[in-house]
Amino acid sequence: MSTVLIIGAGGVGSVVAHKCAQLSDIFTDITLASRTVSKCDAIAASVKERTGVNIKTAAIDADNVAATVALIKEVNPSLLINVALPYQDLPLMDACLEAGIHYLDTANYEPPEEAKFEYHWQWAYQERFEKAGLKALLGSGFDPGVTNVFTAWALKHHFDEIHYLDIVDVNGGDHGQSFATNFNPEINIREVTAPCRHWEDGAFQETEAMSKSQKFTCPEGVGTYSIYRMYHEEMESLTKHIPTIKRAQFWMSFSDNYIKHLDVLQSVGMTRIDEVEYNGQKIIPLQFLKAVLPDPGDLGKTTTGRTCIGTIIRGIKDGQEKALYIYNICDHEECFAEVGSQGVSYTTGVPAMIGAKLMLEGKWTTEAGVWNMEQNDPDPFMDDLNQYGLPWTVVELDVEAAKSLTVV
Repeated sequence: MSTVLIIGAGGVGSVVAHKCAQLSDIFTDITLASRTVSKCDAIAASVKERTGVNIKTAAIDADNVAATVALIKEVNPSLLINVALPYQDLPLMDACLEAGIHYLDTANYEPPEEAKFEYHWQWAYQERFEKAGLKALLGSGFDPGVTNVFTAWALKHHFDEIHYLDIVDVNGGDHGQSFATNFNPEINIREVTAPCRHWEDGAFQETEAMSKSQKFTCPEGVGTYSIYRMYHEEMESLTKHIPTIKRAQFWMSFSDNYIKHLDVLQSVGMTRIDEVEYNGQKIIPLQFLKAVLPDPGDLGKTTTGRTCIGTIIRGIKDGQEKALYIYNICDHEECFAEVGSQGVSYTTGVPAMIGAKLMLEGKWTTEAGVWNMEQNDPDPFMDDLNQYGLPWTVVELDVEAAKSLTVV
């Protein structure tokens, strides 16, 4: 019997709750908690309707360690699945240590006052988790998450050394809104507007945000999109744990319409994360913008099209250059039919469930400490992706074509 506590009731939290309920033989007791308990109740009703499984709900301020510890002691879970905001990673890790349970998240810690996605704050918990005999799995989403596992699987089965890594995240969906983000607007816009960093020559190189772009044609008819180089946290852990990597880059697709709106919002100060005074109150412009933008959790009703996320990997096998592309394609409408969420939430929520499943089964993070995805055996995770909704494809590429990110 495994009891889990899920904290976060956004689009990803909803997917995690639904997918855990589908595996009720493993996740036998589920509690979903958030600051707004009405969101939890709505998700619980959907889970009941779709799966017949009852899940419990609770209100929690995830920044409040003492309150979280009290909730953990009341629920008595084996594992806390954190799909709240990245700012809350450290308080929730503190609560897990104090209450004596294991921890999993989908995105690394970010301080509220600075758009800086880095792992060193969480890696600093290594000794504390080891001494407590507890396990923490970091970044069990898609990117970070599945892309880390794709890379580890390629190294295990297809390469002697990996030298070049390009992670390409394309969302070919259309939500019908004039401007909306496919996951939490605050986190999305902070990511996109932060300076770009990529790994090259043994260090991270910084360039202006969104300053490098190119066209990318996805396989299986998903389409051709403009992709922009930006910083993403999986590069930090992958280059640490796979030291042969000479260059690592992350690319994400954005439509011309998205870029146009973002440019205007930046130019008028609406993406600022510092406080300004308005009518005698302190507000953060980006948080106000989040409040007026469409809720990503509501986009599933109108979103059509597919996502295409994968890794283009170049390296050496038996002394010869080799290139692979490993990818998943996910259909927004199929995701909504299954769990009531669009594909971006689905591609993050399913890997969170799989990571939790493998921890509870004793197949991953078998020793105490703080672990990134690529430090585990990739095979059981890759098997579960095929079984639980995110099937993957691997194709060998021409090495010269791979250099220009040509996959079809």
